[in-house]
Parts: sequence; C-alpha cells; structure tokens
Amino acid sequence: MSFAPKALLYSIKRDRVEREITAPPSSEAFDNPGKLIRTEASARGAHFYFEQAELEINFLTEDFVQIDWKPGIPPIPYAIARQDWPQLETTLEETGDSWTIASVGASDGASTGATALSIKVGVDGSLRFTDAAGQILRQELPPQRKDEGWIHRAQLRPEEQIYGLGERAAPLNLRLAKETTEKGEVTDQAKTFRMWNYDAAGMYGPGADPMYICIPIYLGLHQQGGYLVFYENTFEAYFKFEDVATADFLGGSLRYYFTAGSPPQLIERYTELTGRSPLPPRWALGYHQSHWGYRTEQAIREEAQAFQARQVPLSAIHLDIDCQTGYRAFTIDPERFPKLASFTQELDEQGVKFIAILNPGVKYSRQSNLFLEGQILEAFCRFPNGDLVVGPVWPGWCVFPDFTNPKVRKWWGRQYEYLLDVGVTGFWHDMNEPAAFILWGDRSLPKPTQHFMEGRGGDHREAHNVYGLMQAKAGYESLSTYRPQQRPFIVSRAGWAGLQRYAWTWTGDIECTWAALRQTVATVVGLGLSGIPYSGPDIGGFQGNPSAELYLRWFQMSTFLTFCRTHSSNNVENRTPWTYGEPYFTIIRQLLLLRYRLLPYFYTLSWEASQKGHPPVRPVFWADSTDPALWGVDDAFLLGEALLVCPVFEEGAHSRQVVLPQGRWYSLWDGAPVEGPGSVELAAPLSQLPLLVKAGTVLPMEDQERQQLTLHLYPPVQGSSESQLYLDAGDGYAESRLDRFHLQRDADTLELHWQEQGDYAFPYPRIQLHVHGVELQQAWVDGEQITLQEAMIEVKKFQHVRFTLG
Repeated sequence: MSFAPKALLYSIKRDRVEREITAPPSSEAFDNPGKLIRTEASARGAHFYFEQAELEINFLTEDFVQIDWKPGIPPIPYAIARQDWPQLETTLEETGDSWTIASVGASDGASTGATALSIKVGVDGSLRFTDAAGQILRQELPPQRKDEGWIHRAQLRPEEQIYGLGERAAPLNLRLAKETTEKGEVTDQAKTFRMWNYDAAGMYGPGADPMYICIPIYLGLHQQGGYLVFYENTFEAYFKFEDVATADFLGGSLRYYFTAGSPPQLIERYTELTGRSPLPPRWALGYHQSHWGYRTEQAIREEAQAFQARQVPLSAIHLDIDCQTGYRAFTIDPERFPKLASFTQELDEQGVKFIAILNPGVKYSRQSNLFLEGQILEAFCRFPNGDLVVGPVWPGWCVFPDFTNPKVRKWWGRQYEYLLDVGVTGFWHDMNEPAAFILWGDRSLPKPTQHFMEGRGGDHREAHNVYGLMQAKAGYESLSTYRPQQRPFIVSRAGWAGLQRYAWTWTGDIECTWAALRQTVATVVGLGLSGIPYSGPDIGGFQGNPSAELYLRWFQMSTFLTFCRTHSSNNVENRTPWTYGEPYFTIIRQLLLLRYRLLPYFYTLSWEASQKGHPPVRPVFWADSTDPALWGVDDAFLLGEALLVCPVFEEGAHSRQVVLPQGRWYSLWDGAPVEGPGSVELAAPLSQLPLLVKAGTVLPMEDQERQQLTLHLYPPVQGSSESQLYLDAGDGYAESRLDRFHLQRDADTLELHWQEQGDYAFPYPRIQLHVHGVELQQAWVDGEQITLQEAMIEVKKFQHVRFTLG
C-alpha cells in the first residue's frame, strides 16, 4: 500500500492552512520586566509587580516553590496530580536593592525557625535560589516576553551537568550533546532540544531530536548541590545548555516549579506534584515478545507454544497493526482471529497475556461506526472554519479524537470494553504524538487545529504535547472502570509530564546498531529522571537484523530494565530468544530465568516507585551525587540500590571499564569483591555482562516451582544496612505485606533481623539463606543452632539469625 499521494496532499494542505491562519502579533513583548514597582506578601509567598510583568511566588513545601510570571495563557493542569498543600510559614524582607522570600523549615510539624529555601528577587526581575546552608543553587536572569511566549535563562557553572527533558537520544548529561550538520557531522555547537513530541518514523539513532516524549523538566548537579526545574507549559519550546540554560517557549505562561536536594529528594518532590506510577501487575515485569508480522491466531499460538516447548518464560505477546481489520482502531480481524475469546483464555492458562495495539486515528468513512459515533458527539478535531482535520495514517484518511474534551475521553474509553470482554489484557498506544504521514515538514496535525482544552479552547500548538497523555488517561480510566479488580496495563509511545500515572513507554523505532544499544542507557535513565519509571527498548533495535552478538548484548542489558520486550519491524526477520542458535539461546534463556528469579526484587522496586517516585533504573550518580566522577557516567546504571548493571557496547569485547560508586561491590556471578570509588576493569565474556551487588544488600530471588525464596546476603564491610521486600497477590488491590531485613556486621558475627508488616500471608514455605563474601563457621536461627551447608542454610520463618565468621 502506497501512502505517498495522500502524504503529498496532506503536506500541501497543512502548509497552506498554517500560512493562512497565523496568530496576531502580541503587544506584550519586552526584553525585561522593567523596574520593580511594589511588593505584597501573600499566604504562601509574595507578589512582585514590575513595570511590564507580574511575578507570583508560592511555596508548596519548605523546599518546593511555584513561580509564575504573567501575562500569558495559564496552563490547564494536565500534569498536576496534587493541588492541596499543607500550610507553611514564609518570610519576606527587603535587602538593599532586592527582596528575599524564604520558607521556614519544620520538623515533625513544629517550626524550627530555620530557613529551608530562600529566593532573592532583584529589582530587575532576576532570581537567586539559596539552600538552607546559604549555598547558591541557581541564578536566573530577568525573563523576556516575545510574541505569545517567554524566554527564560539561568546561569550555569562550568562543572554543572544537566539531565532530563523526557525522552532524548543524547548523552545523559545534556550539556555534552552537540549539533550535527545535514551530513551527520558533529559540530562544536551546543545542541538545541525541541519540545514537540515527534514520530521518529521508522528508525532513529543517537543525536535524533526531538523524540516521542518531550517533557520540560531538568535536573542540575554542581558542586554546591542539586536542583530540579519543571516548566508547566505544553507549548512548543527550545532548550539549550551553554554557559546559560535557555528555555524558549513559543506560547503560554511562564509557570515553573523549583526544588533543591539530592536526586532522590528531587524526584520525590516532582512526582508528588505530577503523580506517581501505580503498582503494575506483577506479570508485566516479565518478558514480552512482539513482532510486526503476527498476522494470525495460529502464528501467535505457534510462537507461544515454541516458548513453552523450549522452557523459556514468557509473560505477554504484543500484536502490532497487522492484527487489525484494515488497520482500524479497536478492531481485531475476526477472520484471522476466529476464536479470540477462547484463544486469549488458552494463552492465559499458559501465563501469557494478550496485548493489542491501538492508534488514535479513526478511518474517515461513513462505513465506520466509530467515525459515525464520533461525528454525532463532535469528537474530532476541526479547523477554525469548522472543517474536520483529515490526515493519512495506517487506515488511510483519518480523523483525530480531541482527547482534551472529557466527553470524548469517556466515549473513547467505552470502546475498550468489548476487547476486555474477549480477554485482551492490555493495550499498546502507538502513533499518538499524534502522527500523520507526510512528505516534508511536521509529522502531526496543523497547528491551527482546534481543541476543546477542558472547555477553555485552544489550538494544536498547546494541545500537541498532551495528546498522548490524554489518550493514556482515557484508556487507564476505562480499564480501571471495566476491570476494577485488575491493574491496568497500557504502553504509550507519546506523553507528557504525568504520563507515569497512566502508562509505561518504550523507546520507539531505534536503529539496529551498537551505538543505538549504548544510547538506550542514557535514554531510559533520562526518562526515569523525568518521572517515567517504566521503559525499555525494542531488544535488538526496531529496524534491521542484529548480529547474534549484538542481539545477545542488547538482551543482557534489557534483562535488567523495567520493560523487557523484543519487537521488530515487518521487513526484518522475526527475533526470538532462540533465533541465533547456540550458544546464544542458552545464554539468553539463563538471563530470562534470572530475571524471573529476581521478580521479587523488581516488584519491590515497583512498590517503591509507587510510594516515592524513585525510578527502578537509576543513574550511577544516584548512589552518591556528591561524587563528580559519577555525574557523567551513562554506560552503566543502577537497578534499585542493590545492583550495578554494566552492559557491553563493543563488538568482540571481553572486558570493560566500570566506574564504581563508593563502597564494596560483589560480582553476582562469582561473589568476587571490588572496592569503590574508582574505575576498574571487569571481565565481560560473551556469556556475561558485569553485574555487581552492593555490600549490605539482602537480595531476594524466588524459585516458583519449588515455592522457595532465597535471600542472598551480601554483608556490609561493617555496621548495619537494611533491605526490604514487598509482596502481594501480584494484581488487584487486596492485602499486601512489607518485610524488612536488617544486616548487622561486627568483627566476628553477622546478624540478620526480620521484621514483618501487613496482612498478606507470606507465600513461601521454604526459605534459603545464602551468604556471600565471608567464611561462615556456625549459624543460629532464633537461638537454635543449625547445620551449615557450605554458605547456605534452609529455614522456615524466623526473627533473628546469627552467623559466626571465620
């Protein structure tokens, strides 16, 4: 099927509409806010009135502040999950030619009288942020107003590193990213990052910009500390990080949020504002298999049976658009899937979930009931003259639901019901930037396209970046309503701040190269630092046929990411764990078995993400953000606090350099200790990637067949440490439990204390303790001496275990 004629017509019409309908120039432009005229204290902060602008500062907590520059279109709070904040005390005082507004620190609800965060507002509109110790964290220049938008700038220190902006095919430290020429040559010029969700259209590699999920949030780390800035502005924008950080918004207001602290504290505050990911169903943390090419029920059955015959664990199979009738939304072809309800039940009995794809474009045809319903509800986006916006996508000419209308979200949500009734478990939202086929220019809807915007009205310039977010909201609320006893599972290609409340994501159509494999670490870690904890790549790359070694190395890395899925295009070979034969299949199978043994650990990290917002996949500097040597590490990552994962990115490599955080680390493979901080060379044979466990960890692993939990104890060098284990039924919203394990090491003893909390019954009748890194002499369980089996003992539930060390 050729879409070129439609893409040509659409590109011409889009350009014509955007030329004909242009916004009138604004009369509010200025190079600076002018002089400060007066200042007024408020309940949470203060108002500052300048000659040409107004500044409002409100403290939400003692270390979290909302800043509003006016005029400008106020944002619709799509990103905001929390509106109510506790009362707190602030101070406002004049200091020479400036004013200082500060929060008053509190402890256990009682005021300490100490300043937690202060902001110095200059008479010219400049802002300086200072922490409780008096360290200057950030200095902002007076903002500029242009047309309908704002330019906001802040000075950067020479050593300062910047992270975030959502999904980026760039180094983890965004200041290292450089512009490239049309020939692909790297220049010395700092990269400009565009805030405009974008379909990478089949294949992208390192340096591509923009990407599918653009979020105007970034973290800064420098010698005086760390901070986070989030701009609540959905309009197209451009960010650049040179000596000055520049945020250039083409519309909207200049509302942003600032907080200071360590990376965990920063993410906690940001996700307190924008929401935290709900606990996913436990099966979702297993392995997912996908391919654009599973056209029939029988093809999927044979794939699932092949996994079962080879004893390879599998949790879900994803169906791409070729399962649909004419690529139409909410369809699965009944001729090629004649017994869908019984087939999904058959898969479910094997422990395999059925995930269906869903694109937002609705076929523009009176033969489509979905189109007719949407027409009656006035659900589709239109031009200012009232004409429908029609663009080419997979079904042909399509119209686009306006998800900024609550009525439309409710209508769209009703469409999921019948697919849920026939056993579809979850949904994969694709093409929802939204994307259209083009021959040149922007791959989305014309910017004059009108949107409801919750009744206030607006156009696509403002709605574009939240389109995928609002589709995910509609889907999530639908699944929650129709299946209230099951946790929703949605994967969305596009989104904005707050997407973590509704969906996972994946890194899209990445190319099949070693460079793309390496890029994936920075991309996934950057998403986590932007509030989105569940992501992963198409293992092996979407486009192209990886070599056996590249696929294996990609699989090794992905085994320790939250979303572990193989997927590929329809014009490449289907990839499965056994595609490349031996020794690759055995190595991959052992990796998957290890992932499933580690599910208690993955699940506990998911629970932590739901409670604190901490991403399971973390930058190495999360272990010690005061160590500058860790700030730029983007070739490794932490999985929680316990595991340091060091993928291999070079063909033929048998070792690699690893930058270690402070402390002792043990190899998961052989228990060998290495000491940090510093750089070490570690073995990386084809069968293994360097995988280290932090000293002081109690690492849980399960054997489902034996119903056994093994607690691997990696003793601290000295002193105490704590690990935890979260357990529940794996789905739904019933009882749960939290088990805390305290390790205490003295000169000649190692003790383990177990504290239980919650109503969910402990599900493992068999418990094994396996101690690493020390020589054991004797063991006592709750005061009773038991027999050691080398470095292991088998026990039932206990409160206290003591080992004497050799």
